[in-house]
Amino acid sequence: RRPAPDERPRWDRVLDFARRTWGNPVKALFFINASNGELPMPFLQALVAMGLRPVPLSGSSHVKVVDVGIQRTLTAIAGGDGHVLLGSHDGDFLPQVGALLGGDRRVGLLAFRELANAGYAELVAAGLEIFDLEDDVRCFNQLLPRMRVIDIDRFDPLDFL
Repeated sequence: RRPAPDERPRWDRVLDFARRTWGNPVKALFFINASNGELPMPFLQALVAMGLRPVPLSGSSHVKVVDVGIQRTLTAIAGGDGHVLLGSHDGDFLPQVGALLGGDRRVGLLAFRELANAGYAELVAAGLEIFDLEDDVRCFNQLLPRMRVIDIDRFDPLDFL
């Protein structure tokens, strides 16, 4: 099913989290598949109004254009010194994220912990920081219907009653 309006992320909160967490200016890119030649203009205009920069990509049907765009962007960042927060659960970015680790660069993953590719957990020892979209970023208006392990220190029985 499609998420209800209250179950959709509030992108302005993601930006605020990025600014607060690392105390740096943020350049937020939002990759979108535009291979059909159409753009969801109201959605993209809302992203721009919040300070995100849409990156509409197109390509042939067998190319995962969003993945390729993100991979190329992460590779380009590796040549510089910027910090990176990647919003994804997808393991297709593991090689690029791994290449960013080490040195003074901070690298983070924004995801639902239980849905993130297991390879990201293996990169934590190398310096990857993983932030839960709901618990850490708090980018939703309501508690989402997720099945996940709850740390006992964060357990609130009222959430279940």
